This record gives sequence, structure tokens and C-alpha cells, in this order.
Amino acid sequence: MKYKKVGKVVSGRYQQFQNFWHKAELTIDRLLFSRFTRLVPIRRFVAGWLIWWLLLTIIIVWQTTSLAGYFQTIKYVPGGIYSEGILGTMTNVNPIYATNIVDTSLSKLIFAGLLTYNSQNQLVDCLASGYSVNSQGTTYTVKLRPNLKWQDGQPLTSADVVYTIDTIQNINAQSPFYSSWQDIKVSAPNPLTVLFKLPNPLASFPYNLTIGIIPKHILSKIPIVDLRSAAFNVNDPIGAGPFKWRAIQVIGNTPQNANEQIALAPFRDYALGKPKIGEFIISAFANKNQLINAFNSGQLTAVAGLDSVPKDISHKPSTEIHSILLTAGNYVFFKTNSGVLADVNVRRALVLGSNPKAIIDSLSYITLPVNEPLLIGQLAYNPKYAQVTNKLSQAKQLLTQDGWQIGSGGYRYKNKQMLSFNLVTTNTSENHLVVGLLTAQWRLLGVKVKPIYESGITYSTTLQDHNYNATLDGIDIGVDPDVFVYWDSSQYDPRSTGLNLSDYNNANADQALEAGRTRLNPALRVIKYQPFLADWQKDAPALGLYQPRVIYITRQNIHGLIDHQINSAKDIFNNVQNWEILTANVTDPKP
Repeated sequence: MKYKKVGKVVSGRYQQFQNFWHKAELTIDRLLFSRFTRLVPIRRFVAGWLIWWLLLTIIIVWQTTSLAGYFQTIKYVPGGIYSEGILGTMTNVNPIYATNIVDTSLSKLIFAGLLTYNSQNQLVDCLASGYSVNSQGTTYTVKLRPNLKWQDGQPLTSADVVYTIDTIQNINAQSPFYSSWQDIKVSAPNPLTVLFKLPNPLASFPYNLTIGIIPKHILSKIPIVDLRSAAFNVNDPIGAGPFKWRAIQVIGNTPQNANEQIALAPFRDYALGKPKIGEFIISAFANKNQLINAFNSGQLTAVAGLDSVPKDISHKPSTEIHSILLTAGNYVFFKTNSGVLADVNVRRALVLGSNPKAIIDSLSYITLPVNEPLLIGQLAYNPKYAQVTNKLSQAKQLLTQDGWQIGSGGYRYKNKQMLSFNLVTTNTSENHLVVGLLTAQWRLLGVKVKPIYESGITYSTTLQDHNYNATLDGIDIGVDPDVFVYWDSSQYDPRSTGLNLSDYNNANADQALEAGRTRLNPALRVIKYQPFLADWQKDAPALGLYQPRVIYITRQNIHGLIDHQINSAKDIFNNVQNWEILTANVTDPKP
């Protein structure tokens, strides 16, 4: 009975569950499934809206993409790694010692002067905020920018400027700029003021203020006799220029294949503004072929230090070859105090019998002729005193009147002495071309020229000792017409500068050179220089040829690099803080 009772209970509950589920099915059918049929009439409406939203989305995306070119432009932006290869070796980047192209390039990047040059090769302020000169032209007052810093964070003051000049003036420091600063007194009345007192007025003095300033707080601890060989000069130098030393790596196990890689970082406190390039690497190559291969393989952004454009250099569409003229002159300097070239008529005949235009036309680049000790267009230049050339018949007549007669082999002789001399220069392809043409031109006069081509190191010694009859060389004239060091009779003594390569000695010219450099009035300077130009034309101590150039090859356009005449190869970096190499799409709404 018990089981039956339970069975009845279970059976009743089951019946209740079935009744509940039936009612639920009827409710779901009524509230949900019966309404599906009502969606059928509006399915086209729903599909239309979906298609409309899809098309709208596509249109918006297309329009945004299309207008991006209108609202964005490709512009140069800060950053990037600039790697420059230079043919040569690093020896001393200290600005009071730097002379070769690697050293001077690094010195220009790491150190800064009171003044520098702008993109028009004009003097502008750098560490200085301005300068003034007294009415006598003997005292220059230079004001420094406030809050200047060295790359180690220490303050840069007038004491550093005084220390720099005092060091150059110390004969024990052995600076090649010693003669340029002789007898100039420098003092610092306060941390932001420097006084330069000159024994006599010197119109070109402001150009001396471009030399890099060195840190007193570091170098004053080194004995002056040891300064030239100090580790500072080649390992972690501290300056105030646009880039600061970061690291050096030397690749190669012999001097012939050495590659020195110096990494520089932008100096945020540089007086003219933090550079825009993110990192600057100078790679000094001892081997020319390795330098060219590195450029062609894409390892280098630029190449410098070459005397000609290699035939195997990469000529991709993006490659740019910058042929930048220097404010310098290439001359053949005749040694005027010995040998056959001591005869002024021989020198005059060589000038008359030469054809510099044919030489210029044979060069692979466009340049300007040099026919005076001053450059064309320079203050005091006067075409009246230009050398007369390409007058072969006049040259022959002058030599004959001077007693030089045609003899054996078509060469001229006088008192059984052949009219012959050696012509020494550096061993470059351009110099071979120029000397070859000059030799042929002077051969028509009956003159025998013996070319001698020397390596850079050997030639430096030859120049220092004036061990030649004639030499083909270039001199840095610069913006100012003060060429005293090249032509004054006091300057061919190696104990001075030794830069009077012709050993030229003319008292009247000396007086005019001195008068021209000590007048501040430009019009008066022009007048004072005229006797020098007249005597130089008459005495023919040298043959002017043309303005040389600097070759700078880049893999791409360097924004901010402007081709214009510069004073030396390092001056290509005058505005390096403005260079840019990276580009990006930048929003630039148009009105």
C-alpha cells in the first residue's frame, strides 16, 4: 500500500509538470516564434540600412586617406645617424693644435670659438654675444653669452678665453697659431667680458676670434710642455661645440688599413642651439679604397678628404657631389732668392708664357681664376694689377733680351747654365694634371721643368725648409685681404711662420702690407694696398692659377647644407647644428 501511495503522489506531480511545460510552450510560441513571421516584411529595410552603414564607413576611410596628402606634408625632422668618412688619420683634435682635415673637422664639431661664420661666409657671434673696438683700433671688447657651459656641465667664462690665448702665446705649448697671437694682451675684467689689447691696429683681428676655446678647469692641470701630447687631445676631449665626444673605436691592425670611428652626441647647451642630427660619427680611413667601398656599401652618409671624385664612386640618383670653392688660391711660388728664379725677368717670362685659362678649362669642376695675391671681388682687388698671361711671343722675347739663348735640345742657356728648375708639389691627380700642362707650356719657351711629387708628410717638411726651386701649393686667403703672412719679408723665416713660400723681399711691398692691415676704414685699406699689388705684379714672385675646392660627397640631400665659398674644409660644418637627414609626414593644415 505504501508503494502505491507514493506512486500516486509521483504520478500526480508528473502530471502537474507536464501541464506547466505545455503552458510554457504555448507562451513562448505566442510571444516569440509567432512574431518571426512579422520580421519578414522588414528584412529588406534592415538589409538596406546595413549596406548604407557599410558604404558610409568605406567613404569615410577613403576620404580620410585622400585628404591626408592635403593636410600632411613630408618635412625634415630631428634625429638620425650621420656617418662621415674622411681620408686621413686623427692625431690631435685640440683646436690650438689641429691642422689636418680629420683633426680640424673633429675640432670644429667639438669646440666652439667666440665667433664663427654663417652660410654667407660672414662673421657672426657664437660664444660671444657681440664685440666692439675702440677708436684707435687697438682694443677689442668681447662680451660672452650668459650661462655658457662646457660639455661636462661646468660653466664657461672669460677665464677660459684668457687661458686659451695665453696657452697659444706660450712658446712651450708649440701651437702653430703662435705667431698670429704674438704681442696681443688678453684679460678678463669680469666673467662675461674679455679685453684684447693689440700693439697696433689690425683690421683682420676679428677673424682670429674663430679659434676654438679650450677648458681651463681641465687643461691648466697639465704642464704646458706636456700639453701637445696630452690624452685630452685624442681621448674624450671636452669642448663647447655642437657635438660632444662619446666613444672611439679603432678597426684594423696596421697603420695602412686603420679605421678610427669617433661617435659624437649632440650637445644640448651649444650656444647656437642643440643640433638636429641625433648622432654624428666621424670615420677616419687611412686607406682610400676602404673609404670608397664603405660609401658604396651604404655605411657612410658622406665622404670628405678626397682630391678628386673617384670613378668607382656610387652614382645613384640620390648621390650628391658638392664642389665647394675655398677662399684660397693655388699658385706656383717661385723662390726669388736663389737659382735661376732669382732673375726677375725669368719669373716675368714664366708668367707671360703660361696659360692658366687652359689649365682651368682642363679641370673637372668650375672654378675662378686667381691672378693677384687677392681674390677676385675681394676688398682691395684691382683688375689693373692682374697678371698678364698667355703671351708666348713676349715671353720668348723677354728671355732672349735677358741673355737666355736657345741651345741643345731646344732649351735655353745663359753662361752655359740651362734654364731649368724643379717644381715640387704633393702627389695628387689634380697636381699631376696642372704640373703636366705647365711643363708643356714652359717647354715652348725653352724652359726645362723637373716635376717632383711628394707624399703629404714629406711635402710638409719640404715646405717648412723651403727646400725647392718652385712649388705648386694653395694658401688660405680668407675673407679679409690681409695677406701679410704670405708676402711680407719677415715671414719666410721658418722661425716666424715660414708661409712666405716665395721668400719674397720688397721693402715697398712690406710697407704697403703693413699699412693695409692697420687701417680699419675699408676705403683707406684699398688705397694702402695698391703699391703692394703693383710691386707684386712687377716682381712676379708667383704665378696665380685658380681657387681650389673641397669635394664633399653625400648619399642623399642634406637639409641645411648650403654650397657656398668657405675658408677651409672644416668650415663646411659652420651651420652643422641646422643639418637634418630624416623626413616624416607632418600635419600642416592649409588655409
